[in-house]
Amino acid sequence: MKEKVLITGASGFVGYHLIIEALQNNLEVFAAVRKSSHTAHLKGLDIQYVYPDFNNLPSLKKELEEKQYDYIIHAAGITRAISANEYDLVNAEYTSNLALAAQASGSNFKKFILISSLAAVGPLNTLTGMLTEETSPYPITAYGKSKLLAETKLKAIANINYTILRPTAIYGPRDTGIFIFFKQLTNRIEPYIGRGQQKLSFIYVADLAKASIRALYGGDAKTYNLCDDRTYDRYELGRTAKNILGVKTVKFHLPVNFVKLIARASEKVGSLRNKASILNIEKLTELTAVNWSCGIEPAKQGLGFYPQYNLQDGLSETLKWYKENEWL
Repeated sequence: MKEKVLITGASGFVGYHLIIEALQNNLEVFAAVRKSSHTAHLKGLDIQYVYPDFNNLPSLKKELEEKQYDYIIHAAGITRAISANEYDLVNAEYTSNLALAAQASGSNFKKFILISSLAAVGPLNTLTGMLTEETSPYPITAYGKSKLLAETKLKAIANINYTILRPTAIYGPRDTGIFIFFKQLTNRIEPYIGRGQQKLSFIYVADLAKASIRALYGGDAKTYNLCDDRTYDRYELGRTAKNILGVKTVKFHLPVNFVKLIARASEKVGSLRNKASILNIEKLTELTAVNWSCGIEPAKQGLGFYPQYNLQDGLSETLKWYKENEWL
């Protein structure tokens, strides 16, 4: 009999790849989505849809007790919000509710995997060193603070087995975030904010999915940073993508203060519309942070996680997918 895994955020970019990896590992997949979620890309997959209400703890407890999941991979969350309270509600409180419901669902439940973020730690402000699991968290955004709060709430729940994964910047097929930069490259422009040096890290989404499945069976009560085990300068993403796309661009640097004005204006428009803006001051702070490099030795030892993709390999697959699906 197959073991059951509930994957939240299943209709999203990361969720899709988690489903594919779970199916390849012979798990019975339950995809948690909203009834309004776009799921056409999941058509034909051997999955069952469920519609949990993360804001209703009694309802969650009842549903999880009925379904008797073996595992939960919690990837649902928001990366844009109009307030810190909204981040905390969706990213932290909903995580706590789901974990409490899992803990109460019975002895069959084996493991809760939280897909957190390196933003929960925050960047280093110098080019020396790298982020480790021992680095004292100092998140610089409300998003990062909400992810750290989610981790804290999960750890505080008695008698629940968990693993927390903190991926760095995630890219791959279906991503709409870093994709914006690739779209600009195809338009022959290559913009950067400021001229400061940076150390960056990335992880290909398929590697994150593999690490998530490995975490079902190891790394109990541990937290792991995840990247492709390499560090890149601020221009490497553009250089590699341009080589793969075969394009030449005009590279330019926007003054940080100028982009701040745009970000503030975007925030104001968003608040008037009661809608989170794509560019805001906190996002700008994150984008211009000095050092997002991290090590993954603990994940190698605890999960047997050895990433299969460096930036060149991951971007080759990603950009091919964008072209084949007419995103580029």
